Amino acid sequence: MARSISLCLFFFFLFISWIPKLTSSYPLSTKSRWIVDEKGQRVKLACVNWPAHLQPAVAEGLSKQPLDSISKKIVSMGFNCVRLTWPLDLMTNDTLARNVTVKQSFERLNLFDDVLGIQTHNPKILNLPIFNAFQEVVSNLGQNGVMVILDNHLTTPGWCCSDNDLDAFFEYPNFDPVVWTKGLSKMATLFRNVTNVVGMSLRNEPRGTRDFPDLWFRYMPKGGEAVHAANPEVLVILSGIDFDTNLSFLRDRFFNVSFTNKLVFEQHWYSFSDGRDSWEKHNSNDFCSKIIEKVTHNGGFLLGRGFPLFLTEFGANLRSGDVSGNRYLNCLVAWAAENDLDWAVWALTGDYYLRTGQKHMIETFGVLDPNWKDVANSTYMQKLSGIQLPFRGPGLQSKKLLFHPSSGLCVTNNLSHNLPTLRLEQCRKAESLTFNPIEGILWSNKMCAEAPNAVGQKVKLGVGNKCSKLGQTSATHMHLSFKTTSNDPLLCLDVDEHDNSIVANPCKCLTMDASCDPASQWFKVL
Repeated sequence: MARSISLCLFFFFLFISWIPKLTSSYPLSTKSRWIVDEKGQRVKLACVNWPAHLQPAVAEGLSKQPLDSISKKIVSMGFNCVRLTWPLDLMTNDTLARNVTVKQSFERLNLFDDVLGIQTHNPKILNLPIFNAFQEVVSNLGQNGVMVILDNHLTTPGWCCSDNDLDAFFEYPNFDPVVWTKGLSKMATLFRNVTNVVGMSLRNEPRGTRDFPDLWFRYMPKGGEAVHAANPEVLVILSGIDFDTNLSFLRDRFFNVSFTNKLVFEQHWYSFSDGRDSWEKHNSNDFCSKIIEKVTHNGGFLLGRGFPLFLTEFGANLRSGDVSGNRYLNCLVAWAAENDLDWAVWALTGDYYLRTGQKHMIETFGVLDPNWKDVANSTYMQKLSGIQLPFRGPGLQSKKLLFHPSSGLCVTNNLSHNLPTLRLEQCRKAESLTFNPIEGILWSNKMCAEAPNAVGQKVKLGVGNKCSKLGQTSATHMHLSFKTTSNDPLLCLDVDEHDNSIVANPCKCLTMDASCDPASQWFKVL
């Protein structure tokens, strides 16, 4: 196990040692299902959520580290984008936005330690009005080449979200559609000439007992039009209902807007979206296949209709043995890779200044430690690194790959031995591999995979009549098993945790059994 962890660390730090230069020709727009730059080249949004919507209404973490250090850390982790959350009151309550300073906001919440922390790490913002501090965050991200999506998260600063929130949906007591539209317009106007602000997400997780599609159709397009009129350069990102898990009402009914080349839809997916602990109670192959059908029905279908789908929230507990979360993430990462989605992980946060009355509550889903300096879980970051770079799209030369969701790596040939074999490598470095399910042959550089003679042996590459046929065995089609004519157990591609070589082991967890995890044997054909 120690050797496996050290390999994950090796690949993660190898990845962050090569960070692509974050340059795009702004503004962004859409081309069918892709987000593209001014030159028509694919831009993949690989974002992290940075909350700034809680009670202080200040971006989290600024009492722990300098703003510029946090921005540079975001870049070093391979993210090119931040989904920066904000409360509607920041635009509609001038007293809060313009007349309350950062220092005053923290002092009225008795967060005196954070005042001292900001004085130490970010003295420039301490006496700024809250909105000006928000602008400083956006500006610094831009200076570090990071794109920003402005996400209207809720109405009044605080934690989100539950069904009974007073601002859960249009026409709820604290969600006046007219006030909301004016707030969106004002925010769009204020950032009109800020080039790294590339999109605006209209509202986070619409929900509640009255989240009717009719109200969505009445108000959501109006909000989009208000943003586009005020700032025609930004992407306009529309969320669904049921905590933004459901856009299925668009399957049979649509709407007309003036910003079709800026229109993007967003969707959320967490393990608890599928029922608490459901991933632990079901076989991963069976359940992953079932849930992907649901996610595709609820939102994924939009890709096939020529609209970008932005997975703006997902994540799992990084600080405990979260069995359900780990199984769900492997399924999600495989789906995100297959569809080459734009995405934003929840969240950057190491801890919160104040969340639901508790000071410095640790964010268990956060990619940073509470010190806001160190990565919380390097294995998790390695997994995400596999989907940070685009696989295909306008202006890109596509490459056939065999992706390993659990590690975030891709299969490549290993020609350093006398007998060529297969191993895992960063996807950007991996050789092209092709697999045609009908033919059943895995090809690499005109060589093909051969079934080993014994369990646990490395999969060799050969030529001609030595090719062995592989089949996609499980419901997810991610188990690749060698076809045999004997009564011997099926052998599936697997990963040797000692050196990341590809071996053949008895297929595990194919169906029914909920007690085991098939992740090491999952390979997604891209």
